[in-house]
Amino acid sequence: MNTAGYLQVVDCTLREGEQFANASFDTDDRVRIAKALDAFGVDVIEVTSPAASKRAAEDASQIASLGLRADVAVHIRCHPGDAELALESGADAIHVAYGTSSQLKKHSHGKSLNEILAAATDVLPPLVAAGKTVRFSCEDAFRTSSRDVVRVAQAVEELGVHRVGLADTVGAASPTQVTERVSLVRRVIDCDIEFHGHNDGGCAIANLWSAYLAGATHLDVTVLGIGERNGICPLGGLMARAFIDEPSAIERFALDQLTSLDELVSQAIDTPIPFSACITSPTAFAHKAGLHTNAMLRDPSTYESIDPKRFGRDRDLLVAHPLVGRNLVRQRAHELGLDLRGEALNGATAELKALAQNSTPSTEAVRELFERHARHQ
Repeated sequence: MNTAGYLQVVDCTLREGEQFANASFDTDDRVRIAKALDAFGVDVIEVTSPAASKRAAEDASQIASLGLRADVAVHIRCHPGDAELALESGADAIHVAYGTSSQLKKHSHGKSLNEILAAATDVLPPLVAAGKTVRFSCEDAFRTSSRDVVRVAQAVEELGVHRVGLADTVGAASPTQVTERVSLVRRVIDCDIEFHGHNDGGCAIANLWSAYLAGATHLDVTVLGIGERNGICPLGGLMARAFIDEPSAIERFALDQLTSLDELVSQAIDTPIPFSACITSPTAFAHKAGLHTNAMLRDPSTYESIDPKRFGRDRDLLVAHPLVGRNLVRQRAHELGLDLRGEALNGATAELKALAQNSTPSTEAVRELFERHARHQ
């Protein structure tokens, strides 16, 4: 279990999310998204490195000056020049990352582990001394040997960092591997642990939750899960998993704002909310099969593990389709002020099923069908 006893959300939409193929945020987008994230209640808002461009530096400073409740963090390389710009930005926190896997050491930056630790020794102490919250992350930590991850984690903790980050940068880890690696690091350091996991292997949500249960205190997400390639764990996915497993961990968030937050980012990247999005999908609480809807009329918990009202959503029991059942037809007719019973109910149900075979009847067409059968019963 998580030994810290709390869950901190690090939202990376304005850093990792900027790396999504369809993302191209302007300054107004960034400010709107930052304010919406803060209103939702995330703990940390991570933004692009000030070293990326003049605009990135200006926007980082502007967001840092908004007076948000959340900490604003800039994400930088372990380089003195980046660190200087990070301090100039006025951000509350500085997130430093360095690739530690053999693949990245050989083909990305070309540095040995000793050289990585030497760079950390040069860059991190001044940031800590400046009063910033500092995280040092092992990029590609799950293709890094356990021995090297432990060595880095212990070394940077001695340098005073507040968190050690473990990043599944290529989405290669399984929940079991995440549990093992986070548990190992939890045993050898006392500072906080942050987890960042990509979805290449389809395990982003499961891996994030496994990291939390194993002792990670800070969990990286983005709105809609956007990010490099196919992204990371979506904020909605974390909220769904936590609501089912540990609802007390997310009581402090403005859960009814999740849909509007997803819609805001969806519009900014001109990409629809996926049908598979937890909680905020247009079909997330749509029920269709007659067996399901019949049970739902008696007790919604039969086919729902998440209460839509807690997130400002309504369930939708679909009636205009060939799978509709008699009980839902009776209920929907009742909602329209009509009483369908016996043969009238059977006839209305059969006709609706036949009508819906080739196309979806309109709401008005369904009403007229029900009224006609109600008149002749």
